[in-house]
Amino acid sequence: MQAIELLLKDEAATIQLGEDLALALKAGDCLALSGDLGAGKSTLARAFLRAMADDDQLEVPSPTFTLVQSYDLRIPVSHFDLYRLADVSELDELGLDEALSDGICLVEWPENALAALPKTRLTATFSHIGDGRRVVISGDAVALARIERSLAIRSFLSDRGHGQARRRHLSGDASARAYERIVVNGRAAMILMDSARHKPGPILQDGKYYQQLAHLAEDVIPFVAIASDIREKGFCAPRVYENDLGAGILLIENLGSEGILDPDGQPVPQRYLESVRVLAHLHAQPVTRDIPLSDTLIHHIPGFDRTAMKIETSLLIDWYLPWKRGEKASNAERTEYFTVWDTLIDLLAASEKKLLLRDFHSPNIIWRDERSGFDRVGIIDFQDAMIGPTAYDVASITQDARVTITPDLCEQMLSLYCSERHALGIFNEATFRRDWHLMSAQRNCKLVGIWVRLMQRDGKPFYMKHMPRTFSYLETALRHEALAPLRDWCIKAGIL
Repeated sequence: MQAIELLLKDEAATIQLGEDLALALKAGDCLALSGDLGAGKSTLARAFLRAMADDDQLEVPSPTFTLVQSYDLRIPVSHFDLYRLADVSELDELGLDEALSDGICLVEWPENALAALPKTRLTATFSHIGDGRRVVISGDAVALARIERSLAIRSFLSDRGHGQARRRHLSGDASARAYERIVVNGRAAMILMDSARHKPGPILQDGKYYQQLAHLAEDVIPFVAIASDIREKGFCAPRVYENDLGAGILLIENLGSEGILDPDGQPVPQRYLESVRVLAHLHAQPVTRDIPLSDTLIHHIPGFDRTAMKIETSLLIDWYLPWKRGEKASNAERTEYFTVWDTLIDLLAASEKKLLLRDFHSPNIIWRDERSGFDRVGIIDFQDAMIGPTAYDVASITQDARVTITPDLCEQMLSLYCSERHALGIFNEATFRRDWHLMSAQRNCKLVGIWVRLMQRDGKPFYMKHMPRTFSYLETALRHEALAPLRDWCIKAGIL
């Protein structure tokens, strides 16, 4: 990737660039700030640190005499000033390599130690242009691509009249999506969803890669469509204020920050029960399979078909089993495993199928205490929605993957769901409860594999803390007599 050249007309533009870079850099990045005295290096570094801290008053002393100043922020940042560096060897004592192992390094006057800086570093070279500054950012192509993306988001905001908006990191998740809090003077904070189109993975089956087989959203179009559908049905999903569907950038309503867990991270029963009530009423609504976004753009909600169910359950045998057992499954084990799942999926042929949100659990439910009715329960992260067995979403929340749900609370939620559905029309509770066990097994077979994959492939070991809980949920699912073939396979494979 070629260097990025920017013209900054004043100090405010330099500060804004620092904020934009704070959304782009990651642990391991080294940004060398090069240029004459007064060119803007310290201004950018200060803006970067304050944005990373989300604190406009953060004290940022010059490290000219200390040589390095460290900050324990969302990502640790070390601010180096090498102007007074006597010898390159001093960098070892200052801990540059150690700082880069889990953080970001900003380095002013890098010319005094170029040989000791990482070869994959970024360099921002400042020069005076009239009353403004010219900045050329060069270096590592992967990091430059992240900066280009951040600058594209700034352009998106500017083109829609929000050029002076303050951008702050909000969250990321197990996917490639990221979220920002956008503050514009005179209006409530908004959320920016950064979700570039998914890059295809290896072909696995029928000329398709995993995301296609599992019907995972590959762009932001499904989010916009499903949000509209949920709202039209009388439930709470974010309004989409602005969008660039091609770039994968959305500016959406901020539903709030309160969740359905208490400050100690434990379930609040009332909030879980109200969420289940919303789910029961959503499932009683007619299905909208095709959602028009314009005269020429229609989103078709895919079905949770056999292929999608089986490709998800393959995560147990492809990732969890080798990790658990220390060896891969044999061909015979694989054949028997998927034969079992074919038999289980056949049971769902006549089951009720409605809008399936896919991840209806604590990270994706906003509690709005000041609201009333269904508007108290805000629903987010539904871009992977499908048409499938209603029991799946009920299993998602009654066996929340991120927090332990006691058997008593689980049964309270199941009983409430069933009573609400009976009151709303014809409802086969016996079939639903069987399907709950089946969908619980399907979901948890997927999750135990995902946790291992996130650790081994994606370098995200912290998701493994959910493994004991997820496996406990799976064991509960396998207690139903209809799941006996899968339970027997797990015992024979050494999983149970």
